[in-house]
Amino acid sequence: MQTAYVLVTPYTIRKSRTGAVLARLLARVSCELVAARMFAPDRGLAERYAAMIQPGETAELEKYRGQIRDYILKNLAPDADGRRHRTLMLVFKGEDAIQEIAGIVGHLQSSSYTGETIRDTFGDTIFDPDGAIRYFEPCVLLADGPDRVAAELRLWSEFARHQPAMLTNICSYPNPERVQQTLVILKPDSWRKGSSRPGAILDMFSRTGLRIIGCKLCRISVSQAMEFYGPVKDVLCQKLAPGIGARAREILQHQLGVALPAEAEKALTAAVGVPYACDQFEKIVQFMTGHRPSAQPTAEWQNPGTASCLAVVYEGEDAVAKIRNVLGPTDPSKAPSGTVRREFGLDVMVNTAHASDSPESFRREAGILRLTESEFPAVVAATLAECGP
Repeated sequence: MQTAYVLVTPYTIRKSRTGAVLARLLARVSCELVAARMFAPDRGLAERYAAMIQPGETAELEKYRGQIRDYILKNLAPDADGRRHRTLMLVFKGEDAIQEIAGIVGHLQSSSYTGETIRDTFGDTIFDPDGAIRYFEPCVLLADGPDRVAAELRLWSEFARHQPAMLTNICSYPNPERVQQTLVILKPDSWRKGSSRPGAILDMFSRTGLRIIGCKLCRISVSQAMEFYGPVKDVLCQKLAPGIGARAREILQHQLGVALPAEAEKALTAAVGVPYACDQFEKIVQFMTGHRPSAQPTAEWQNPGTASCLAVVYEGEDAVAKIRNVLGPTDPSKAPSGTVRREFGLDVMVNTAHASDSPESFRREAGILRLTESEFPAVVAATLAECGP
């Protein structure tokens, strides 16, 4: 078992290639994604990170490692005016994770144009006739050994302890008064097996032109899910219970051969319809957490669930409406072509993603999922302890 990481570069993020890179990675990797975090490095972090790139054992290897050090200092550090750049850290664990991810990412010095690896497709190393490197864009960065992975992840974790988990004042906008934040949750059906779906969904959202300012892999607890979907429970009771009561009355009249009064339907709504609606609510919670509330002791409702979700915070002008237009309506069968739910949703429950319906909902939902809290250092420490350096 090993820990590995992939750092998506600012250039890749600015070009809206984050989803495409993630799709390539998740479709092929067998190890588990355990953490995701957006960063905006300061100069000190960039300098320390660059200094950790060890000298190459040969002149040829040093040429590339030196290029990486220069790249980090020029591209991860803030501009002269202090503007920081967004990067995305993805942390994995699994058997031979470092080698597996390196094979998917590809070599810096590769001259292949087949598009087989991530760097073949999205990175560039352009040489002058004399062999000097004219242009260099690695697309993603990673470490090539267990000790380096551990040391570099600890460096980023220490930085994370003193930085907001959601980036603020990083991006500039022509109409700041129209800027909103909104939450997207890629639901558990996208994470049950290796798939390009999570990346493909993010790629679809990239056409909004919005910026990702927060990213967190969540294992939502039953308590969080019940609070998050609490308003849905009342809606389900209002919409489903009367219909179930009427249906139960029809069935009983047919089976018993007697006419039942309207009062019986009201009683059946309370006796059958409401429990049915509550059961549907429990199924939603179970889908999002892996646990059915009535089957789990109340004392365990605070524990992290067993189902994975990816919470992504977008920022930009009219962000709520832009994301919901790409997402599509709750029922995938009624969603327009080209929307996320039409492409990937199954039904009103397994509809692949959630999006906030207003800025107020975003603030409520972000609070429930604790998106402003920095859990990244604790997850990294636990993963390194589990897998070893």
